[in-house]
Amino acid sequence: MGHRKHSQPRRGSLAYLPRGRAKSMEARIRTWPDQESDHPKLLAHAGFKAGCLRITSIDDREKTPNFGKQLVNLGTVIVTPPIIVIGMRGYGKDRYGLDSIFDIYVKDLPKEMSRLFKAKSDEKSLEKAEKKLGRVSKLFAIAAVLPRQAGREQKKPFIFEVGVTGNDISKQFAFLKDLQGKEVKVDQVFQKGAVVDVTAITKGKGIEGPITRWGVKKKQHKSRKSVRALGTLGPISPATIMYTVPRAGQRGFHQRTQYNNRIMLMSNTVNDEFKINPLGGFKHFGVVNGDYIVLRGSIPGTYRRLVKLRAPVRPKTAKISTPKVLEIMI
Repeated sequence: MGHRKHSQPRRGSLAYLPRGRAKSMEARIRTWPDQESDHPKLLAHAGFKAGCLRITSIDDREKTPNFGKQLVNLGTVIVTPPIIVIGMRGYGKDRYGLDSIFDIYVKDLPKEMSRLFKAKSDEKSLEKAEKKLGRVSKLFAIAAVLPRQAGREQKKPFIFEVGVTGNDISKQFAFLKDLQGKEVKVDQVFQKGAVVDVTAITKGKGIEGPITRWGVKKKQHKSRKSVRALGTLGPISPATIMYTVPRAGQRGFHQRTQYNNRIMLMSNTVNDEFKINPLGGFKHFGVVNGDYIVLRGSIPGTYRRLVKLRAPVRPKTAKISTPKVLEIMI
């Protein structure tokens, strides 16, 4: 940059480093909101991205220029089959962090679970776990999602942990004990008009150069042999390339979390007010059957990919109002 009179801010954000491929196609939720509640409740659900459509609704955001007017927004359809609570896990806290104290699984697991593991459980395991509740600082439900219930061909289920509201471990334990082996639908976790955080694996783009990957500016015509390459990789000393230098590499297929996505619709195809299925079904997915939700805006991931929905960790408002949807345009 010897020809510049002034410095230039770097191009591309360093917030998400390293930009490598995700280890799994299933995203992992690492943070859970602290919600005080006398009645324990699950904090997450899951579904599969089906497609997009347009939503015409009335803007109910107060103190905005469009308040009370019609708005047309993009909507993302997520098929949400019921999750099955197959067990619970208790964590104790020591100076090294959280450590698993006990795992409990239901006695009769669905046959699809044998593709992942074989868990042994009996009535004594519940009694032993209840005696260890004094050492437990956090309690999680172990939930499973069967892709076959969403119309996918995949046989192997997805299994993940789900947080529970409240700080009373005994109430949480009794709540999860009653849920063992039962199905939990999305309307038992979230309600229409609420906001959720979406965690998923983004679309994979493959290997890209620094121009596309980082947004570096192209060099001038005939200034170098290459136009879409960096002008310099750094100083001659130290003889190393800093991690901050934009380089070519993987773009996409990263785990990302999108905050505060509002639920515009929550329904079932059996008693559906709006017909969301286009003629022949959604492209790359097919016909949506069963429970589904429609989120406002776009979300990470490609079609048929698992999407995890979590209670918001940074909600903008505690007020939940039912959206006034006028029309669905496919």
